[in-house]
Amino acid sequence: MNKLRIEGYVIVSADGMLADTHNVMPAALKFPGDAAFFSQALDGADLIVHGRNSYEDQPNSPKRRRLVVTRKVAGLAPDPEKPLSTLWNPAGASFEAACQAAGVDSGTVAIIGGPVVFDMFMDRYDTFFLSLAPHVSLPEGAPCFTSVAPGRSPQQVLTAHGLVPANQLMLDPADEVSVTAWKRAA
Repeated sequence: MNKLRIEGYVIVSADGMLADTHNVMPAALKFPGDAAFFSQALDGADLIVHGRNSYEDQPNSPKRRRLVVTRKVAGLAPDPEKPLSTLWNPAGASFEAACQAAGVDSGTVAIIGGPVVFDMFMDRYDTFFLSLAPHVSLPEGAPCFTSVAPGRSPQQVLTAHGLVPANQLMLDPADEVSVTAWKRAA
């Protein structure tokens, strides 16, 4: 298998949450600049990996090749509802086998969540794009990584896994929403 570039993408609240108490991304975390950044990144990805709740629901979504992480299959299976999707159970098949089943052996893989899926790649990310909505709070929401908790931010989790902030881009100035590219330390 040729080199795959692994990139993560998430927008979080000030308290590190990616969803509300019902595990749904609330409107309060949706910003036009971030949505455009995310959509453009996924348009450039060769493969998208996510859990069953993380489908991005954009106009180009049905055109994107993807792995859907699930325990509903033993290893790998075609997704009966989405022709470009492969169902993948990491307990029954390696990531490399899943990529091969999806027809991808090189290029960019975009990991878009949820928390358990993000955690699976924590030591493999080349870059993790962490968007932050600093004026949104989601008490008791779903954290972006399973180890995010009071006193442990997403930034601390990324640092603990050898990623360092490389550059920041303001996406929605009125709401101070920015994205920071966290890169693997050399």
